Order: sequence, then C-alpha cells, then structure tokens
Amino acid sequence: MSNQLLKGKRGLIFGALDANSIAWYVAEKAHAHGAKFVLTNAPIALRKGDIFKLGEKTGSEVIPADITQVDELEGLFQETQSILGGNLDFILHSVGMSPNVRKNLPYTDIDYNYLAKTLDVSAISLHKVLQVAWKMDAINSWGSVVALSYIAAQRTFSTYSDMAQAKAMLESIVRSFGYHYGVKKKVRINSVSQSPTITTAGTGVGGFKSFYAYANCMSPLGNASSDDCANYCISLFSDLTRKVTMQNLFHDGGYSTMGISDTLIKSCFTCQGECFDDIVEKERVMGKK
Repeated sequence: MSNQLLKGKRGLIFGALDANSIAWYVAEKAHAHGAKFVLTNAPIALRKGDIFKLGEKTGSEVIPADITQVDELEGLFQETQSILGGNLDFILHSVGMSPNVRKNLPYTDIDYNYLAKTLDVSAISLHKVLQVAWKMDAINSWGSVVALSYIAAQRTFSTYSDMAQAKAMLESIVRSFGYHYGVKKKVRINSVSQSPTITTAGTGVGGFKSFYAYANCMSPLGNASSDDCANYCISLFSDLTRKVTMQNLFHDGGYSTMGISDTLIKSCFTCQGECFDDIVEKERVMGKK
C-alpha cells in the first residue's frame, strides 16, 4: 500500500521502453505514490507501442523526443509543463545505448563515430536535459534528478565496452551540474549505480548471465531488482532525501564493497552461470520481472 510520498509532485520520465525497463517500474511506483508525470522516449522507440500502455495505466501523456536534440528537449519541457500545469519536481534519466556493443565490436577496435554516439546518448544527453531545464527554469526548488548508472564506471567489465566511459562521464556530469543547480535552486542531482538487472538493454551485453550470477553470489543481499531500484528512485524523488546530492549511490545489495564471498567460494566457480535461470524463475514467482 502506497504512503503517497510523491503526492502533488510533477515529473518527467525518460527511457521507459517496455515492461522490463527500470523506468517502467519507476513510473508505476511514482503513480502509486501520487505523482503526475509525462513519459518520453525517442520516436523510434515509441514505434514498439508498449509505452502507450504504460501511459494508459498511469494516466500519463507520452511525448516523443530525441534526448540528444536540444530543440526537441525545449519543446518537450514546454509541453510537459503545459500538460502538468507547472514546473517539475523530479526527472528520471534512464537512457543508454552503444552502437559498438550492439554490433559486437571489440573494445580494442571500436568505431569512434559510434563512440561519439554512445557518449551523446548515454551521458551528454543528461547535460543537455539539465541545461535546457536550467535555462527554462523548469525545475522547482528542492526538485530531484536521478540518472541510472553502473559500477563499470569505476571497474573494468570486459564486455561492457565504451558504455563504461559513458557511465563515468554521466557520473561526472551529476557532480558538476549538481553543484551549480544546488547553489541556484537547491535542486538535487544523483546517479544510482544499479545491480546487473534483467532488462532489454542489460541482457544485450555480452556474457550478461555470467556477471549477473557472479554479482548475485557476491552480494550479501543479492542483486537489486528493477522493482527494488524503482523504490529507491522514489525515495530520492521524495522530500525524505532533501540533502542528498552530487552522489553516485550504489544500489547493489552490497556488491560494490565486497572482495569475495563464501557463496562464490563454495559454488559459483563451478556453476558457470547456471543459477541465472533459477534466479529469474524466483523473481518471476515473486512477481518481479
């Protein structure tokens, strides 16, 4: 049962592609907690059609916008403010894409034009969103912006490729813009470094099953699910975290501070990721995709 942490708040959610997206879960939770918001994604992503089902479920308008194009972001913010009747209280940036990863190009032979696209979509887009909001004065005082990240910004994951550089840049933008927006309007900006998560984007990374299972074995609390992540984002949007800003917040069941675990020593060196299917089935039974 919701305790209406976001009652009366207005927001903008980037990146809900389908029911496996973390942004999808965040939207459902925000709606349950009393928020009103607009959903947005790239026009090509909207062709899939799923986001419109989410819009109906949450009573939200869906506006197509290319997050890398400043003029489209300006139009998006203007239309969102008109629909919601005022400035925003929260924004979720849940956007990431690498053509190098999609095309399975090895890190030692990536295409630099693709790298530029990776950085623009996955990191620089956050700066563009914030700069447009800054110039339009579109976020209320004590508003909250959350961007989703991954620990590959700090550690090497062999198949994560140039997305690691994108996440590192994303977290740097969080810190830099967080200072300026904090001084100007007390707006909070944070990133959430989430566990490996069973999403359309996440499962597209090479070797996902193995490092999902490895992280789950290493984490004292187990991997954080999409549902868990959504709950955490809601807390960051709420007034309960008014003095949290410029942080990269690890939401990973303790994985980020572990060296090795008894579980890994006893079993995971021999299972070779076979427990992945068991974990997925357990989450399905619990009602978590």
